[in-house]
Amino acid sequence: MHGRRPTISSLHGIVAAAHPLAAQAGARLLASGGNAFDAAAATAAALNVVEPFMSGLAGQGLATCYIAAEKRVRTLDFVPRLPEKFAIERYPDRMANQRGGGAVGTPGNFAGWAELVRAHGRKPLADSLAPAVALARDGFPLIEFNVEKINETKHEIRAHAGLFDLWSATYMNGGETVAMGMVLKQPDLARTLEALAKEGPGLLYGGALGRRIVEHVSGVGGHLTQRDLESVRPAWRDAVAAPYRNMSVHTLPPPCEGFQYLLALRILDGFDLKGLARNGVDHLDMVWRAIRLAAGVRIAHNNPTAEALNKLLSDGNVSGLRDRLRDGRPIAGPTEQWMAPEPAGASDRHTTSFSIADRDGNVICVTQSLGSLFGAGVVVPGTGLCLNNFLHWADYNPKSPNHSRPGGELPICMAPSIATRDGRPCLALGTPGSYGILQTQVQALVQHVDFGLPLQDAIEEPRARLWDGKAVHPEGRLAADTVEALRKRGHDITIDAPWTMRVGGMQGIAIDPQTGAMTGACDPRRDGYVATP
Repeated sequence: MHGRRPTISSLHGIVAAAHPLAAQAGARLLASGGNAFDAAAATAAALNVVEPFMSGLAGQGLATCYIAAEKRVRTLDFVPRLPEKFAIERYPDRMANQRGGGAVGTPGNFAGWAELVRAHGRKPLADSLAPAVALARDGFPLIEFNVEKINETKHEIRAHAGLFDLWSATYMNGGETVAMGMVLKQPDLARTLEALAKEGPGLLYGGALGRRIVEHVSGVGGHLTQRDLESVRPAWRDAVAAPYRNMSVHTLPPPCEGFQYLLALRILDGFDLKGLARNGVDHLDMVWRAIRLAAGVRIAHNNPTAEALNKLLSDGNVSGLRDRLRDGRPIAGPTEQWMAPEPAGASDRHTTSFSIADRDGNVICVTQSLGSLFGAGVVVPGTGLCLNNFLHWADYNPKSPNHSRPGGELPICMAPSIATRDGRPCLALGTPGSYGILQTQVQALVQHVDFGLPLQDAIEEPRARLWDGKAVHPEGRLAADTVEALRKRGHDITIDAPWTMRVGGMQGIAIDPQTGAMTGACDPRRDGYVATP
């Protein structure tokens, strides 16, 4: 209305995802008697088909869930450990291991989807996979984001001997380019999903499909073993939470790095942001500096114990950080890893997030990834599966306190979140964006909670990506005088495009605890879409 997206609300359930067909797949499960957990598996599997460059069953991910029957928030971690035979010393740095078999980490996503359905779903897993099977078998017309990402990635994949022909056959119909409306069919993936629907996760984690993956990865120089696959166990954990205004914001505990998101909110909770001019100098300066402070703490104290995390989020520690924010002095510091990061502005658009709520009160927020666009670029012949490159995201610097080791945990910068008010869910919010995830969710939440914007409007507001040092890349919709004033406060600003995926692709759901109305919101920076049963 009036040139804006229509508000999509429902009392019967809602799905906000990064592709219309994936959102509709989740809504289909809700309409057929499934709940949010069934719909999550359906949405995730459909994204494997229609957004194959962002996530898939051979990727890794995390979920934060409000379980209505238990009246509590819990989390599911399906990021497996690093392969036991990961020869990290083979690579001088992470950029030397971005594509090919050496970058392939253990697939965790399918185990996560299956566990969500097993633990709390209502329907057989096969029902959740059925929409994805149909999409892969019948094909779907490529839309804007599909075309952009496939054509963007082809040049890099082509540079890696042995990867391009099979990748092109799978995602470009064997051609040299793709265009809007081209129908992409993935018959091998359809057969793989049908087999998994029939035989369950054992086919991958110890069965014939897993053996086929391991054999192919080994043949192209990878580290993955059958033992790695057999050891995959998605882990249910209690959420870690932090207060913000009149809410509690929940996400996953370490090794997830989402505590940076919570710490930034804890810092900002000591200031009256709503009294500032929205998108003005004081608002943006305060939020950006709080984000940078929280990033420094996360990098210095990566993967803390529960006791150490409690101290980091404690009033005493947060009070000191608020004092540092209050003094107004510029803040310079890292935002990525302890090791040297990728250059500012490098691509980090290779993850997806979706949120689902059902009429029973269940709410789930999932963030999952292949690591980079099309992961390792390795397609396993005859399966339609593109494998992740999560070993690229390990810390290769032997001097780093967070140096990765074979068989060790992989801290990961995702933060699917659920906020509660008086113990009841009121907001689900997640985004892709690499280390920007821990920054841009803060920015959108402030717009929604402090300034009172409807969630869709909050997601559409200009955001910024912070990089190491003092570098900040805001979207180019801020007032010119505001930008100049922020530069004078010590921010090294480079204006980005008016709309850029470097600041994420956010999906969320706002819930009115009084009426039960669920309102979905999706990011126009991607092909985001909201669907209802």
